[in-house]
Amino acid sequence: MKQKMDTITYKCPNCDGGLVFEPKTQKFRCGYCLSEFTQEELVGLADMEEAETAEREDAAEPAGGSEENSQDASPLVLYHCPSCGAEIVTDETTAATFCYYCHNPVVLSGRLEGIYKPDYIIPFEMDRKKAEEIFKDWIKRKRFVPGDFYSPRQIELMEGIYYPYWLYSCKVDGWIDAEGIKRRTTRTGSIEYLETSRYQVERKGEMDVKNISRNALKRADRRLSENVLPFDMEKLKPFQAAYLSGFKAERRDMERDEFKQGLEAEVRDFAINALKNSISSYDSVNIKNHREEIVDSEWNYTLLPVWVLTYRDKKNDKMYYFAMNGQSGKICGALPVDYGKLAGLFAVIFFPVLILLLIGGYLI
Repeated sequence: MKQKMDTITYKCPNCDGGLVFEPKTQKFRCGYCLSEFTQEELVGLADMEEAETAEREDAAEPAGGSEENSQDASPLVLYHCPSCGAEIVTDETTAATFCYYCHNPVVLSGRLEGIYKPDYIIPFEMDRKKAEEIFKDWIKRKRFVPGDFYSPRQIELMEGIYYPYWLYSCKVDGWIDAEGIKRRTTRTGSIEYLETSRYQVERKGEMDVKNISRNALKRADRRLSENVLPFDMEKLKPFQAAYLSGFKAERRDMERDEFKQGLEAEVRDFAINALKNSISSYDSVNIKNHREEIVDSEWNYTLLPVWVLTYRDKKNDKMYYFAMNGQSGKICGALPVDYGKLAGLFAVIFFPVLILLLIGGYLI
């Protein structure tokens, strides 16, 4: 079943062209009249437009108000592009994309509302040009990848995607009761003595844990989504859907309860080790008892920027993934191997060496 819903294209106030967020300037740029706007300017213009629209609706609306219609969520949703009217069919988690016909950026209304509205977002800081430069610099040091992996046509497939993450923060009150052991060796004549001293040691403290990140999209490559971390969380911004314009975005399909137990165990282990490592001047430390209390836990749903490139190796029908942190430029990914290039290198090195050995053996 396909469900029709609305789309949003952020329009230029000057010429009504589509606006796209530019990572380099951190502004919204019109591709037609080249006007630029800050987030604050767009919010102010949107507030004025809403107020004018509300006044017109109040004047035209009959007594009794309007009735709200609610529809059940559907795995497959049909949208209409507000620029050209073409139909857009998306996956159930896609929140921002492009129209396949007019190529205008489209934010899918309703996908990031209610419980699915993110708390924060980190906007892209690496634009496409910079992302391509980093990718090319990274790939030129890899000698045995297939040539079509970094061809211009392949690089054009690179996409900027906002991936959903849960951020977990808390405070931990920790205490350990430990035994510190000191050993001293002495010698009298030919006899060696080992002296062992044992001490009771206690440590307690409070630790702040900030923004542990977990990817919240099931179909994302878990290894890549974790390896592009960390992000500079000091640059978190309150979520505004306008930041999605010009990029793709995914909505979460994993809830925080799926991460809670594992994260709390990780936090407790870290607190114990931190307290243990604060004990010095002993040859060894044995923890006899410990206690960790997690308080003031907080979860924030956040969209983080990632540049993604996929490549299908037709020879072995295997998919390879490349990902880059859209804020810092950190890269990771598994690379395909061109065994023809590898065999060529083997031939260049092996056969001259073999000939030299044969000549040397003949002369001897």
